[in-house]
Amino acid sequence: MSQKVLDTDIYCLTGEKFSQGRSNIEVVKEMIAAGVEIIQYREKKKDMLEKYQEAEKLRHLTQEAGVTFIINDDIDLALVVDADGVHVGQDDLPVDVVRDLIGEDKIIGLSTHSPQQAREAVAQDVDYIGVGPIFSTDTKEDVCAPVGLEYLEYVVENIDLPFVAIGGIKEDNVELVVEKGASCVAMITEIVGAEDIQEKIKRIRQKIN
Repeated sequence: MSQKVLDTDIYCLTGEKFSQGRSNIEVVKEMIAAGVEIIQYREKKKDMLEKYQEAEKLRHLTQEAGVTFIINDDIDLALVVDADGVHVGQDDLPVDVVRDLIGEDKIIGLSTHSPQQAREAVAQDVDYIGVGPIFSTDTKEDVCAPVGLEYLEYVVENIDLPFVAIGGIKEDNVELVVEKGASCVAMITEIVGAEDIQEKIKRIRQKIN
């Protein structure tokens, strides 16, 4: 499964508090209309029922469109809505435990912030890794310091796993990230906060390609 997981250019994440008053459902519809092929549902602050109701709607939307749907952190939620996979962090359940819970046919993404974590990921049953934060970001409250482009270069040269670059990536710096070897980039605020999401994605794609 691994090699095909991130066979796309933009990896979108939800972030309702940055979405200019729009719901995650509205925003995801715009992402899908723009041709985004992988979307992660990421809502830390909502209660479980609200997350379930929202994720279930998003699962239907993504399934109809053939879009890969990933849930951030919440394995129970991913299983209940039959998401395509989960994305976990360094402080979440160990990857082997996550794999036991979600099964062999689901995707596991793992956030990494250092060469050591990337090397450890290779030995684990992960389908892709997140590489970052490349630049400083205000999206996550508990985020580590930016790892910069050096870590990205390390991964490009040494790690044989699909990866997505993440953290503070914007329309005006995405070319730097692509030049260093990233073929898939993740964005939250830059896309969900855009006045015209489809137009924003189109412009970012032009810079990437």
